[in-house]
Amino acid sequence: MAAVARGRALRIDGRDNVATIVEGVAAGDVVDVDGGVPVVAVEAIPAGHKVALADVEPGGQIVKYGEPIGVATRSIRRGGLVHVHNVASQRGRGDLGR
Repeated sequence: MAAVARGRALRIDGRDNVATIVEGVAAGDVVDVDGGVPVVAVEAIPAGHKVALADVEPGGQIVKYGEPIGVATRSIRRGGLVHVHNVASQRGRGDLGR
């Protein structure tokens, strides 16, 4: 039996390794990413937050809008919440001169 999508997410650019959740999802929910390959949420993800489309190791770039927006500070599993608890921003930081 095929999995049924219960959530939806938007991927802005084909290079992105994250997508934005449109409707909040619970752990185990199947998320339809713009009609592409579904992603199973490994934890609850609120609407407006990012879901990982691939595993990202510490130090790996988080890409949204086709551009790196941050660096993973710990391992992030495909289907996991991508947020301030596991990403260091690389944009708008005076301490980095950017």
